[in-house]
Formats: sequence, C-alpha cells, structure tokens
Amino acid sequence: MTGPVASKLDVGKGEDVRSIAALTRKATEPGTALPGVVWLGGYRSDMTGSKAEALCQQAGHKGQACLRFDYSGHGASGGSFRDGTISRWLEESLAAFEHYTSGPQILVGSSMGGWIALRMVQELNARGQGDRVAGLVLIAPAPDFTLELMEPELTDAQRAALERDGFYEEPTPYGPDPNVFTRALFEDGRKNRVLEGLIETGAPVHIVQGMADPDVPWRHALRLMEHLPSENVTLTLIRDGDHRLSRDEDIARILAAVDGIAPKT
Repeated sequence: MTGPVASKLDVGKGEDVRSIAALTRKATEPGTALPGVVWLGGYRSDMTGSKAEALCQQAGHKGQACLRFDYSGHGASGGSFRDGTISRWLEESLAAFEHYTSGPQILVGSSMGGWIALRMVQELNARGQGDRVAGLVLIAPAPDFTLELMEPELTDAQRAALERDGFYEEPTPYGPDPNVFTRALFEDGRKNRVLEGLIETGAPVHIVQGMADPDVPWRHALRLMEHLPSENVTLTLIRDGDHRLSRDEDIARILAAVDGIAPKT
C-alpha cells in the first residue's frame, strides 16, 4: 500500500488565487473497480484529522483512490480564513474534484462538509456530471447552518459586531483560538441554501449523527432527510455520540457506511 502524495492546486484568478493543499492516493488493483473517496472537512478542521486519516487508510487497504484537501484558510492551504464563504469553499471543492479524481466518487462530508457535499451534487447535476457521485456519507451534517442553526441564536452583541465590524468571535472547545464568523459567511449562506426543496442526489445517502451533539442537533439530520429522496437514504443515530464522532466506535460506523456504498454499474 503506497502512501498519500502531497500537492498544491491553484484556484481562482488574479488577486483571488489561492493555493489549495491536497493529499491524494491513486487506486490500485483490485480497487480500480471501486468508487474513489473524497473527504470534505468541517469549519476550521483540516485533512489530517482522525476521521480523514482512517478513511484514507481504509481506502488504501481496499485499493480505492482517495482525495483529501484543505479549504483556503484551513490547514496547509493558502488564503485568508476570514475571506471564506460556502461559495468560495465550494469552488475549491469542485476544482479539486475535477483536477484530482476520475470516475465515480463517494463524497464524505463532515459537519459543514456535509453542506458542501450536497451543494457539489447540485452543481455536478447542473453540469451533467451527476453520475460522478456514487454516494454520500454525511457525518453530523450541517446544511444551511448559518441560517438555520446560528442566526436564531445570535445575541444582540453578536448582531451589532456583524453590523459594525463585519465579524464576531466566540470561544470554541475544539481549539485554543476563537471561531470567527463573518457577515459575508452569513450573507453567502443564504445563496447556498439546500433545505428548500428536494435534493436530487441520484445516489445512496448515509447520515451518521450523534444524539449528544451540542453543535448540530440530531433533529437537524431529520430535517435534512425530509429534503432527500425517499429511497436509498439511511440514518444512523448514535445515542451518546458528540459532534466530532471521533471515538473508535464512531469511526468504525463511518467506515462501515462508506464501505456500504456499492459501486455504480
């Protein structure tokens, strides 16, 4: 089993160009008959987390191709985090998908990455490339989180900071630096809403959601299911699972969900 290869991909034009860091592994026999795996991380996460590493290892053992990358302003990629929006990170995700992958792929989206995965499906369908998506595994997915989960909870002080400064900060249990949320992120989130009508995935969807998630309530996963086709959609609820779902038993469920996506014939 060969290790992942690091590379950089420039996305954007002129002053907006940013260098996106990626880790790729090519398919080997007999994995060439299997769909590849594409990891889409969450807000302020990177491609070296435990879930991404486990997915890459499983893909390697099976001979599957695997792509991981960092959005701009994340991990090893260039660009400013405060310039980030769903549209910007979606553009980078589609560029990496087009540049590094071929054939059917399983999109594995964690938290915000679940939102980006759903938007990727919509964009690929619009391009006539919907058959490139073999399936989706969504981990604590947070589609429309800016509008549905955050805006209703904004304090007066946070609203004032967004209006006055264009951003606000809040502490996070996931690292020493505070989270930063910008007015541009909220405004752009409205343009990328997916919880409005039927999301035609054209492929199986497996949602893995913790019921003890303090960031994305498990009922948000139920809300998402209402917008997915009635067939080929599975929801796994983990009673004591948190938002990260990074325990060994959580990762085992995620890997099983990915393994359960059958290749398109």
